[in-house]
Amino acid sequence: MGYDYLVMDLQRKKFQTEVAGRVLTLETSRLADQANAAVMATYEGTTVLATVVMSKENRDVDFMPLVVDFEEKYYAVGKILGSQYVRREGRPSTDAVLSGRIVDRAVRPLFDSRLRRDIQVTATVLTYDEENDPDFVALVAVSAALHISDIPWNGPIAGVALAKFGEEVVLNPVNSVLKARLAEKSFGSFVAGLNGKINMIELDGYEAKEEEIIASYEKALVEIEKINKLIQSMRAEVGKPKAEVALKVRDVELEKKVNEFVAPKLDGAVYVKDKVERESNLSAVSKSLKEFLIGQSHDEASIKDAEAILDEAISALVHKNVIESGKRPDGRATDEIRELYAEVGTLPRVHGSAVFVRGNTQSLAVATLGAPGTEKIVETIRNIDGKERFMLNYNFPGYSVGEAKSYRGPGRRDIGHGALAEKAVRPVVPSMEEFPYVIRLVSEILGSNGSSSMATVCSSTLALMDAGVPIKKPVAGIAMGLMSDESGRYKILTDIQGPEDHHGDMDFKVAGTDAGVNAIQMDVKVEGVLPKVLLEGLHQAKEARLKILAVITGALAAPRPEISKYAPKVEIFHIDPEKIGEVIGPGGKKINAIIAKTNVTIEIEDDGKVFVAGTDHDKVEAAIAEIKGIVKEFQVGEIVEGTVVRIMEFGAIVDLGAGKDGMVHVSEIKEGFVKNVTDVLNIGDFVRAKIIKIDPGKGKISLSIKQLAAPSEAKEENAGGERKDDEPHREERKEKRGFFNRHKN
Repeated sequence: MGYDYLVMDLQRKKFQTEVAGRVLTLETSRLADQANAAVMATYEGTTVLATVVMSKENRDVDFMPLVVDFEEKYYAVGKILGSQYVRREGRPSTDAVLSGRIVDRAVRPLFDSRLRRDIQVTATVLTYDEENDPDFVALVAVSAALHISDIPWNGPIAGVALAKFGEEVVLNPVNSVLKARLAEKSFGSFVAGLNGKINMIELDGYEAKEEEIIASYEKALVEIEKINKLIQSMRAEVGKPKAEVALKVRDVELEKKVNEFVAPKLDGAVYVKDKVERESNLSAVSKSLKEFLIGQSHDEASIKDAEAILDEAISALVHKNVIESGKRPDGRATDEIRELYAEVGTLPRVHGSAVFVRGNTQSLAVATLGAPGTEKIVETIRNIDGKERFMLNYNFPGYSVGEAKSYRGPGRRDIGHGALAEKAVRPVVPSMEEFPYVIRLVSEILGSNGSSSMATVCSSTLALMDAGVPIKKPVAGIAMGLMSDESGRYKILTDIQGPEDHHGDMDFKVAGTDAGVNAIQMDVKVEGVLPKVLLEGLHQAKEARLKILAVITGALAAPRPEISKYAPKVEIFHIDPEKIGEVIGPGGKKINAIIAKTNVTIEIEDDGKVFVAGTDHDKVEAAIAEIKGIVKEFQVGEIVEGTVVRIMEFGAIVDLGAGKDGMVHVSEIKEGFVKNVTDVLNIGDFVRAKIIKIDPGKGKISLSIKQLAAPSEAKEENAGGERKDDEPHREERKEKRGFFNRHKN
């Protein structure tokens, strides 16, 4: 019996261009065709599937409901990762959260803020060749999917990664090149933009120069424009008509009424120095507006719309005054920083602590030093079996902004702010060889009114110095803002706070030392910013950074010469890698015995580097002595000391320490005939002997006591086996015997 069937046509269409010498392919097909649009992007061996979905109905919310997810799949690198009991993907890794933020911050400004439909953007990493980072592929794929979909959006946008090696700028550098040329790298960055403007930046480096940063972005914009043209050609061929979505439109009469009511009240409410007073003033304006509208018989929907109109009126006022006269809400000049305060040693017992205050923004940073072995284990598709020795965590509780809300752990914003501060501080942290400690910083935001991440950079620098970490240089950070209008007029603001951040057009965070930039994070609420404007912002940020650094060094000029007495003491030495097994012992028996006896932690690396850490210096030294004793290579002719631990008919066994012993044959105890070993030696005697033979196969050590005695001295020995001139040395021998017995027990 025959059956009829149809063969599906996936209707694949591919669009290609070359980016940084490698082929970028964007593919559409019937795969994931129930989404509004789906694009599969491939760059060498890295593939990302981007899907975009928009709900059918508007939501009753006062914001544009966009969610961007970045999904990493373990199969993308051909690995079965995860814990022994959970071999599947769980909550997003830090890498995935940060990648999702890159995509989100790039595409969000190009949506109409009046859109009220749920929009879900998902970038799924399907394959990763461990060379071409998926962030670039994901952003391009998402941009293409949004652009060809029916979702209203003002793209396309694209971005590229770059790295500066000496005088050379390399676009989309592969991981092997980044690793091989790490010493040459002055900075790396991911930058996104469109139409010759930049709308999103992530940068990490060490003392990068402002002019070089902007020059690299101008080069990147050329490549970005090429990618955007490819996406535009896709839309021309396979794009869907954009859906006619009802945008949030307000009643013109209501808007006029609200503006007339609040206009005479806003100047006095907004333009005050103190944040709490300003918020109280604006709350009073909002309350009086609500009462006015209720008196005018307006319903709840109109009152809710009036709140949004009030917010826009504040934004328009702040923009106008800054652009036209440089007038800021708290009365500062455009390049003026708020009041600064810094202190160190805030908390007792912790290894290092500091408080940094800028206006109403407060960060308490605490540094903790850990022994080797306390590193964070990282297992993601981009960092398989990795360890993080330096960690910076950022916490933003509700009380910091006067809100009553539970803290359920770090959200995406907290992770992003912590990662930015970590990028800024990491370059000045000494290497493990220079400072053999694991370092964790925690920033507790006690108050926030603009750029708590940059306050975290400052407090973290001080906490590290307070902990005695020999950082290369202090690091400081500042948040810059922008107010612009459609005519092209603009003003750059130093140290933006609440209303300038909320109503401004750019959030431009810059951190670095006195000599250059270590980290940048920038995003916008407008289409983008011209490179020349960013350069102006960088120079203005440097002026502010130098002022902040003066306050930091005024609180503590340099790292403390000693670490806290509460921190573990760490000693480093090397052993022959082939002897690591001897130190560890069967099933870890030897090393665990040392740890139990001395109460230290011991870490041994594959190259033979040994870290011993503990709070008691004497016990650290005792553990080191035991390990060195285990790996010690004895030589024929070497003089050794030890305690007699066993008597046999033909000789005595001497404990040489660290599990090693040697035998003194009865013929090697003294000159002349010895009938019974116990006539000369007894258990517990402390002796010095010479190694006369080492069995090359079994490692057995043969000792001689008599070969240490000169012939003339031997003849003068008395019947008790002691020399006549031995009296002055007897107490010394007793002391040594006690020392070895203590270590043995």
